[in-house]
Amino acid sequence: MSRDTFSFDSRDERDAAARRDNNGRDSQSPSNPQRVEQRATSAEPLPSLDRSDRAGRMPEALDSPRAQHVGDRTYFLRDSELQTLAEVGTFRVIAAPDLAHASYGGSGARMEREIRRLKQQSLLSEKSIAVGRNGTYRLLTLTKQGSRLLRKSGRVPAEQAIYHGFVKPREAQHDADLYRLYQAQSERIEAAGGHPTRVVLDYELKRSLNRDLAVLHEAGRSPQALEKIAERHALAVVNGKIPVPDLRVEYDTADMERMHVDLELATRNYRPGALAAKAKAGFSLYARSEDTSRLRRVLDEREITTQILSL
Repeated sequence: MSRDTFSFDSRDERDAAARRDNNGRDSQSPSNPQRVEQRATSAEPLPSLDRSDRAGRMPEALDSPRAQHVGDRTYFLRDSELQTLAEVGTFRVIAAPDLAHASYGGSGARMEREIRRLKQQSLLSEKSIAVGRNGTYRLLTLTKQGSRLLRKSGRVPAEQAIYHGFVKPREAQHDADLYRLYQAQSERIEAAGGHPTRVVLDYELKRSLNRDLAVLHEAGRSPQALEKIAERHALAVVNGKIPVPDLRVEYDTADMERMHVDLELATRNYRPGALAAKAKAGFSLYARSEDTSRLRRVLDEREITTQILSL
């Protein structure tokens, strides 16, 4: 994604060392993560991410494969397997244990059987990354053909972006944790009687925002113009920049009012100024349990009374 002097990359505050190569130079992020299917406007709900749907997956014995046609190829998929493709495609990358816990009710055995079938049909891809000294993180993403099949199946609303392929390997763990971030926030939404309708990743927000910012370069850089662009995207200007959240969740309230919440997964490596900017932008802040105490101290030192929720 292209950047400019006004846009604020939500990844800038992460550990700079994690984004440098072995020679100490800043690594290049993808200039344009194009791996996203185009959408049409729709107000349909997001059934694949409804927690009640996930809790009620069809029993495996009754979930017979059905033919799905993409071009001149035919695939045989169970309803549950389409649901898995929908969840992985919505978030680009999901850690296998998180998928088993949140979407399969902890049934790792069933998930493994379905993942194996999806991989055999070249619809799903998997890789493991090193975490710490001895740990590994097993990640899942759609293939290009998997994203095409999912879009053609009608399993997700037309307005929901579908992603495929691994991008930014150094940030893969952070990106995978956004699925858990969504689970935590959706519990809060549904506890209040709401219903999630759409997930918007930062890739999509930045692409749309930066298109407008590019025009701003030509028209002038007045603070008023920047404020208008931020307002157009339901964002805020903080210190002359527009912070972008990791994740936006759109939802209908119990009164059927369309709302959204912007979420940020903060880490211990966030610079104090960047963390403060995210808080001032009105984002709901989450952190891994081992990072929350340190981040809360940072906000207390800056006298910012924003809650940091433990993931």
